[in-house]
Amino acid sequence: MKIQIYEIQTVAEARTMLELGVDHIGSVLVSSDQWRDEPLQEAIATVRAAGAKSSLIPLFQDVDVIGRAIDFYHPDIIHFCDALPSANVEDPTVAAALELQRQIRRRFPDVAVMRSIAIGEQGRGDALPSLALAELFEPLSDWFLTDTVLCDKNGGDGPDEQPVSGFVGITGRICDWGVARELVRRSAVPVILAGGIGPHNVRAGIAQVGPAGVDSCTLTNAVDARGRPIRFKKDPRKVGAMVSAVRETVALAGGDASIGQQRFNVQRPTI
Repeated sequence: MKIQIYEIQTVAEARTMLELGVDHIGSVLVSSDQWRDEPLQEAIATVRAAGAKSSLIPLFQDVDVIGRAIDFYHPDIIHFCDALPSANVEDPTVAAALELQRQIRRRFPDVAVMRSIAIGEQGRGDALPSLALAELFEPLSDWFLTDTVLCDKNGGDGPDEQPVSGFVGITGRICDWGVARELVRRSAVPVILAGGIGPHNVRAGIAQVGPAGVDSCTLTNAVDARGRPIRFKKDPRKVGAMVSAVRETVALAGGDASIGQQRFNVQRPTI
């Protein structure tokens, strides 16, 4: 059961996450114009030296800049989380996302690819073709990560404005666990459960979804005086509580194969 924590941008926070027992430590490149960040490079190197895995999200789609960033940071995982409202391969957005992953996998065969699968909020699991999108991206992905998309409040099928325009994540809201569970059942690649996950509900998420791992960002952040999450600043107590909850849940399962997708030995296809 992998534990993944975003958004870690400094050496100090990376070391704290390692001390707490986090397996995947995620970072974010917020701009294609300012992608080169020596302190972040040091943080990722710290993760690598400790034997944990680094995951890097580029909040842009320029394949050449992403390639330069991979050469600079040497992440273990490159994570794509752009919002895709359609499962139509002729949709320019979907076609571009598929081609981007295809090119990155060809150029960097030793870097794993994680793809966020957007799922509607609880009770809105039918708002997006999440399972159909997963089927499209499965041959080009090593990991899936569920995440919550904010959907049209008027009942439409298109995604509403997200916290980061054009990308999925950091809503702090739970995705539809029924859809997430079905994704786990169907997927030939391991699935990490994200979307509104924190120490208070991670046990229930594992029990209901049966993922290969769990991910938290917003609900393990520090908060300001008004109780609002602060981006890029973790609360070590929350992270520690989540790690403990996950480890206890797995231990209590006593090796139950339904706890964590421990059945994956999938060979990466030739593309």
